[in-house]
Amino acid sequence: MRPAIILVEPQLGENIGTAARAMANFGLCDLRLVTPRDGWPNEKARAAASRADHVIDAVRVYDDLASAVKDLSFIYATTARDRDLSKRVCGPVQAAATMRQFEGQGGRVGILFGRERWGLNNEEISLADEILTLPVDPEFASLNIAQAVLVISYEWRKAGFSEADGGIPFQTPERSLPATKDELVGLFEHLEGALDDVTFFRPPEKRPTMVRNLRAILQKAELNAQEVRTLRGVISALERRHLRPRDEKGNKPASAPKGDSEKQD
Repeated sequence: MRPAIILVEPQLGENIGTAARAMANFGLCDLRLVTPRDGWPNEKARAAASRADHVIDAVRVYDDLASAVKDLSFIYATTARDRDLSKRVCGPVQAAATMRQFEGQGGRVGILFGRERWGLNNEEISLADEILTLPVDPEFASLNIAQAVLVISYEWRKAGFSEADGGIPFQTPERSLPATKDELVGLFEHLEGALDDVTFFRPPEKRPTMVRNLRAILQKAELNAQEVRTLRGVISALERRHLRPRDEKGNKPASAPKGDSEKQD
């Protein structure tokens, strides 16, 4: 029940191939061609499809548009121009929701794309139920066929997932549990104690406000338990800094070369 992509009189095999690749990226595979200029099969199309061979192998070719759409329940015609036709005009997000609705009812949807140079003519658009257009800059509205197929295929796929996951195929694995409030408070108090030791909170009467701001900053980070331990280790290292030997310029002296103690003996 996935949408069919119908290319009307496509001129370049490369454009057919890149459109097939865009379809495959988002799970579409029904590609139909109406009288492609250079005939079919087309090796340039296969090369440009970049391993979307399952789409290329399933391509169906028709002599006229009416034959290509006769099994479809609802058709969109894509255009970037006002055709002065009394048809509803929608964007890709609305169209994707409608496509999913038809799929749920067992219907088939098709999307028409016109020729590279001048798109669809009014007679072809008249076969469609609605006009589908993209929110492009009116000063530069021309899109490559594959680009238009990609945008619409993406919106169709996105419409099939919940807002919570958005269809993202993977997430960064969480290797540590979220920090507990007790662990966070321990971090706050550790940091505040270390800052007290270096008289960071000046003037003293501003300490409560500064402490609240620091805690707010750290809580925004949504730290996990491992991150809290790491930060506490950093604070501990800084607290011990004054115990390390330094030269008069504040630099830690280089370690004595191995064997020096034996020479002194």
